[in-house]
Amino acid sequence: MRNRFAVVLASFVSSGLLLAAVPASAHHAFAASYDADKPITIEGTVTKVMLINPHSFIFIDVKSPDGTVAHWEIEGGAPNSLFRHGLKRDSLPVGSAIKVFGYQAKTGETKGVGAFLTTPDGSKIFMGGSAPGANGTIDLPK
Repeated sequence: MRNRFAVVLASFVSSGLLLAAVPASAHHAFAASYDADKPITIEGTVTKVMLINPHSFIFIDVKSPDGTVAHWEIEGGAPNSLFRHGLKRDSLPVGSAIKVFGYQAKTGETKGVGAFLTTPDGSKIFMGGSAPGANGTIDLPK
């Protein structure tokens, strides 16, 4: 009886260790929400910045040539990731003009995931999320 208990216990422990050894994937993939065939480059004015885990969000008003304004929501990586790439808490004050390269939501809404952004002082910051190039690993448009 004691041996049988030891075998069952060892099975549970080893199963747990195997599961712990497998890296956890993100709670969703880039391809689930965004379209790599819909790259976007938008320029606009920051209206709100949310540096919250597990993702950051930057809200931007983009004015079209006819004067209408589209309200964009851009998703980025975790705040810590953006900080590691050079973002500071005061880098994007409300009202500042920025340029974002990323990918549009599959739904066609004015939502996207950012690969990088250019701040008012001209600094390029990689957005550290799931978008191709968000960690500075591929060449992206200027």
